[in-house]
Amino acid sequence: MEKLQQQIESKQTQSKSKSSGKNKYIEVSIPYKPRPLQKEVHKNLKRFNVLVCHRRFGKSVLAINELIMTAANTPKKKLAYIAPTYRQGKAIAWDYLKQYTKPLMTLGGHRNETELRIDLWNESRIQIYGADHADSLRGLGFHGVVMDEYAIMAPRVWTEIIRPAISDTNGYVIFIGTPMGHNQFWEVYDYAMRGQKDWFAKLYRSSETNIIPNEELKHAASIMTDEQFNQEFECSFTAAVSGAYYGKLITKADNEKRIGTVECDDNAGVETWWDLGIGDSTAIWFAQRVGSEIHIIDYYENSGESLAHYADVLLEKDYAYERHIAPHDIQARELGTGKSRLEVANELGIDFEVAPKLEVDHGIECVRNTLPNCWFDREKCKLGLDALRQYRKQWDDKNQVFKNKPLHDWCSHAADAFRYGCVAEPIDTTEWERPIKVDTRYIV
Repeated sequence: MEKLQQQIESKQTQSKSKSSGKNKYIEVSIPYKPRPLQKEVHKNLKRFNVLVCHRRFGKSVLAINELIMTAANTPKKKLAYIAPTYRQGKAIAWDYLKQYTKPLMTLGGHRNETELRIDLWNESRIQIYGADHADSLRGLGFHGVVMDEYAIMAPRVWTEIIRPAISDTNGYVIFIGTPMGHNQFWEVYDYAMRGQKDWFAKLYRSSETNIIPNEELKHAASIMTDEQFNQEFECSFTAAVSGAYYGKLITKADNEKRIGTVECDDNAGVETWWDLGIGDSTAIWFAQRVGSEIHIIDYYENSGESLAHYADVLLEKDYAYERHIAPHDIQARELGTGKSRLEVANELGIDFEVAPKLEVDHGIECVRNTLPNCWFDREKCKLGLDALRQYRKQWDDKNQVFKNKPLHDWCSHAADAFRYGCVAEPIDTTEWERPIKVDTRYIV
């Protein structure tokens, strides 16, 4: 890995090759000195790879150099490094990419600071992207992809966008990161560990690698909670997600067997709880109040769709709807039409009830009080449950503490929708006040 052999296809080289019948090679040194464990990873990589690594392992440097090796050794390859956000990609990976490709740029090529892109002399390209704008990747093809900190990306980035993007190229993927509970990162790791063909997985704990000095680990352990240390340094998938609002409550629900198969009760009406996105995701929970219990029977999320699309979703699911709860900003008028989304929804046959406008902290507390009474369908609500597990506080890097406000990421939409449902006043569900279901087939 310290020396990189490259075939140079300049006019001069081509002419010499024609006359001699031999290819000309030069050696280009790149400033990457892999540690023994990094060398081990490079040697064992397959098409699908999952690397669970403690902080400061050097996983980002390892992954970037794997992309560089691919790009430099084979022409016309399209390679992607995807960070949770574009900003993170620029802050973490871009400097590394420039550093390690600098010797290669002497052979020709171009560096694009605006697009965070390296074009090599052989027409191979490495570009940095953010999962927060994952839809911009639709339709692209890649020969190799690194997904950095996949644990905090929306699961659909892999299943809906990146997996199709490497299909016709037979491209490879490297998932890297630290755990964040039993979420999508754990799922790909667990899948790979079950001996799947073309999959490689490895977990590296700080207590086993000897990369970080013991004194440093002791100091980190002394100022961090056990959960934080076990997650970040010991790569524990079972440690509670640091700063999570509802993680322990969702785990408790699972332990109490309140997450499983929850059938729709034909004798109870269905409520929908919404978070409406503009150029963003829209999330909908489907809930039933059955006695003192709240049965969460379904969940739906999509992005880039109009209200008409979601009206069709309601019809397709064919539940007996009792009411629909929306956030207070549904009343805001849009500049293009002069109509509010509340008015548009009414025209589509969705009669929304607007949730009270409360402080977020108050709403979060309402959710915490409500969750012990909730039962979830595991399969239909999987995406929503993952979001509730990971919904967490913002982290203050400067002061090394959590801020007292939520992080806005892919989890926010499901969490906000659930919060609106929890703060809404429950309706009186006595049997004599329920609407009577009438079979229209017998109406003359």
